[in-house]
Amino acid sequence: MTTAVRICVCGDEGTGKSSLIASLVKDAFVANKIQAVLPQVTIPPTIGTPENVTTTIVDTSARPQDRTTLRKEIRKCNVILLVYADHYSYERVALFWMPYFRSLGVNVPVVLCANKSDIAASGSTSQVVEEEMLPVMAEFREIDSCIRTSAKEQHNVIEVFYLCQKAVTHPIAPLYDHKEGQLKPACVAALRRVFYLCDKDQDGYLNDDEMHDFQYKSFEKPLMPGELENIKATVSKAVPTSSTDKGLDMPGFLQLNKMYAEKGRHETVWIILRKHHYTDSLSLEDSFLRPRFDVTDYASAELSPAGYRFFMDLFLTFDKDNDGGLNDQELAALFAPTPGLPQSWVETSFPSSTVRNEAGHITLQGWLAQWSMTTFLEPKTTLEYLAYLGFEGPDARDSTTAALKVTKPRKRRRRPGRVERNVVLCYLLGSAGAGKSSLLDAFLNRPFNALYHPTIKPRRAVNSVELHGGKQCYLILEELGELEPAILENQAKLDACDLICYAYDSSEPDSFSHIVGLRKRYPQLDDLPAIYTALKADRDKTTQRSELQPDAYTAAINMSAPLHVSVTWHSISELFVAFAEAATNPSTAFPKSEEPPDRSGLYLALGATSCAALAAFMIWRRSTNSA
Repeated sequence: MTTAVRICVCGDEGTGKSSLIASLVKDAFVANKIQAVLPQVTIPPTIGTPENVTTTIVDTSARPQDRTTLRKEIRKCNVILLVYADHYSYERVALFWMPYFRSLGVNVPVVLCANKSDIAASGSTSQVVEEEMLPVMAEFREIDSCIRTSAKEQHNVIEVFYLCQKAVTHPIAPLYDHKEGQLKPACVAALRRVFYLCDKDQDGYLNDDEMHDFQYKSFEKPLMPGELENIKATVSKAVPTSSTDKGLDMPGFLQLNKMYAEKGRHETVWIILRKHHYTDSLSLEDSFLRPRFDVTDYASAELSPAGYRFFMDLFLTFDKDNDGGLNDQELAALFAPTPGLPQSWVETSFPSSTVRNEAGHITLQGWLAQWSMTTFLEPKTTLEYLAYLGFEGPDARDSTTAALKVTKPRKRRRRPGRVERNVVLCYLLGSAGAGKSSLLDAFLNRPFNALYHPTIKPRRAVNSVELHGGKQCYLILEELGELEPAILENQAKLDACDLICYAYDSSEPDSFSHIVGLRKRYPQLDDLPAIYTALKADRDKTTQRSELQPDAYTAAINMSAPLHVSVTWHSISELFVAFAEAATNPSTAFPKSEEPPDRSGLYLALGATSCAALAAFMIWRRSTNSA
């Protein structure tokens, strides 16, 4: 938003430019003719100025010898006040001044001022507007507004400079196309998003309660009695096809703002847009879309309870048919105020990355899981979409960061105990054809497909898992595809990973050797907790072509023996629980150290013997004293 306004006052000699400035400063007409250009005037922010900006007013000379200074000042300003006072200077507006501004390449609004309205021969205001101002405004769209003034009579002196301020702080050009007589597309898009956010029940109407909430959010004051009915009546008259029985619909809302723009009340539109975080270019503020949010080393980002509640309410609001899933139309309506699906969702073929119902539509469980994964992997994307979708924290001053939280860093994974995480990431490593993709399908309750499809790009799946004790967490399984070498060489990627699953095909003799070779090539994998899994256990087990068989290999490195599973078994869900338990309790998935001998029995025996000896000594001593 603009914090300073610089007004360059231009026009022919004798039009009263300096007199207007002097009358504003002194609040009185200066009768003596002002011969020289006035010095620059700076007006500090006051209650009356739009947006409380600092205003600088620069007087200029139209003499040819001062043309260099004039060009310099025009290029420095952000609004031009063009003054004329008679027929000759009026003709010069279209013939010289406006083409001159264009030749300089300046792109600033112009306020057209017909000065010396006190002269009787100048005609009535309506006549001047109709015959002089409107034709030139139609020819030069950069003219923002027009006004008649008289420095001598102090008529509209304050108002003309207020119009200049408003032309900068609340410009009409980004909002309204005078030639077409319509709101500009960017303005319509912004207002559509505002309507969407205010239509809390998503029924297509702003009902009375929603209109009152909109009014208070935008203007920080309630609607006066009868004001809402007047608005509805005005809209009904302007848009006969728009019914206001249920409230204000989208066409009516847009028409209302169009009327504000047409009647010179475009500052009302700007107040609405700025309260909803729009900039002067009608884009959302960068600080609103991308607030500062730091995730420390070895920590992760998760949704807070407020974040989960927001996304849950969003799902329930847009599930119009109450079938427990969001179909394509419902998803399109939900993402209407955004640029579309997040790019990472498109790349991972959403919604195939999470839980869907029989119709293929994402369920509430899958919806929350998908946002949990997005927040874990790219929290800035979640923050951006929270802004687009209208998240509001418990406190109105809360930013979108209130929907997220940062977990406690987990630096020492080998230390016993659970990590404070509700979202964990597991990499699936194994040879081609080992069954990793089928494992991802089983994780999402998809039917088994015997047809082999090699994985080229990384593939992720996310779902909720219930841990022992009833607590839930979100588990992300990722198959690395052809990017496996690049990811395993990236230390930051490994630091983000909570668990490695070494998967092999127990019916394929060359499958396990891939894992052995992988661990030799990437010794840094030893720093991560791991689980060994023998897939396709429903088939005949075969001897692996490896120096050590899987059970002997894991025993040699003090790891638990491979878990034998099949995606065709109902018990496959227990494998995912084992993954989640190991990821949240990582010390259990490292090589087991040699346990020291249990000496607790020896210590107890020694303690009991000592106590008995001490008791015998005390009894003997008492008997001796008695004797």
